[in-house]
Amino acid sequence: MLNSDFGQRVVVDVGMTPWSSSPEKLVHRKLLQRDGGEVALATSVVRYEPGARFPLHGHDLGEEIFVLEGVLCDEHGTYGPGTYLKNPPGSAHAPYSVEGCTLFVKLRHLDPLDVERVVIDTATAPWYAGLVPGLSVLPLSEFGVQHTALVQWAPETYFNRHHHYGGEEILVLDGVFEDEHGRYPAGTWLRSPHLSQHTPLSREGCTILVKTGHLPLP
Repeated sequence: MLNSDFGQRVVVDVGMTPWSSSPEKLVHRKLLQRDGGEVALATSVVRYEPGARFPLHGHDLGEEIFVLEGVLCDEHGTYGPGTYLKNPPGSAHAPYSVEGCTLFVKLRHLDPLDVERVVIDTATAPWYAGLVPGLSVLPLSEFGVQHTALVQWAPETYFNRHHHYGGEEILVLDGVFEDEHGRYPAGTWLRSPHLSQHTPLSREGCTILVKTGHLPLP
């Protein structure tokens, strides 16, 4: 088990996290959170070397992928940098990468009733104004209380103090994200528990991948 007490706040420097092996010799992982064996409730950064592939396998409780670098493929399509992919509970695929890729992957976090497959190229998808000046939001997935989105912060953007029902998880993609607890440069992964509170801001500007409402309640 790794970072599996969802009542605790966690901050991880992904760049300092070591790579570990996977069942496929050309696929490596940085484990951020894991509860279980190869079938696990897990959050990871995953690297496919050129030519890497997984055999056909299912996702009983779904999978979310954000392509950080390179190109991921499966029998359903090709997904370049910035692509968000949600494979719903009960889905199956055989992913591979011809040129190699790096992914942010969440396994078994989806609601069992969320059966919609979603593919969004965030390079071309529309952004919307956020709740405060300087904030832009690109919604990726919504089901029940779960929400996944990209959020861009212009320099000197400040948000209101608020709490997170069902928790919040953030991957800082570029720039520097902040709150009263610290500064989080690109490559930082944060998880805040159910009903946690903070007052976020960004002095330099940043882009973050955010998921809320998905953590187990106490």
